[in-house]
Amino acid sequence: MESIQMAALALVGGWATGLNLYLTAAALGVAHRLHWIVLPGNLEILGNPVVIFFAVLLYLIQFVIDKIPFLDSAWDSVHTFIRPVGGAAIASMAFSDSPESLQYAVAAIAGAASLNAHLGKAGTRVMINTSPEPFSNSAASIAEDGIVLGMLWLIFKHPLIALVLVIVLAAFIIWLIPKVFRFIKKFFQMLAGKKDPAVVSIPVTKPIDSN
Repeated sequence: MESIQMAALALVGGWATGLNLYLTAAALGVAHRLHWIVLPGNLEILGNPVVIFFAVLLYLIQFVIDKIPFLDSAWDSVHTFIRPVGGAAIASMAFSDSPESLQYAVAAIAGAASLNAHLGKAGTRVMINTSPEPFSNSAASIAEDGIVLGMLWLIFKHPLIALVLVIVLAAFIIWLIPKVFRFIKKFFQMLAGKKDPAVVSIPVTKPIDSN
């Protein structure tokens, strides 16, 4: 595997785990199993039928949960630690034949990329859940899965494009996250009735001098 493709697999693959760890693992494993791609280093373990089975099972569970308002946010909260660790592990296994120092560096970068995508996904989902209609969750979930599969395809077909896209998306998420969380904060303050009370000025009348 070429260096540019290895870099894309680590960075783009890590970022994809932040959107959907189980779909990323399942897609890579199935593609390796069917000989569509060859996974490097210890990452070939994803092609093991047992690993594929559990990755697909967990993906199907998430596929359902991800479309239910508020339950999707609870699922995201649980995965705040799991997804970055999964992204770091995938990158580290891909570079298992490299020096340990490089493995640690790649794992850290992939973990950070995964956390970036996860925070963007989780924050956007909380914002979507403020809407009364139930269809936005399903649309967002399907779009996220499409992005994951599209990014994985680009890794092996056009790795440079995949890298550029992820860098742009990661930068956009860094810009977006503060705005999303400010919106969420204001929304929950409104629900809790924490709006600043209006200041009412009371006129003071001067007492009348009887003299």
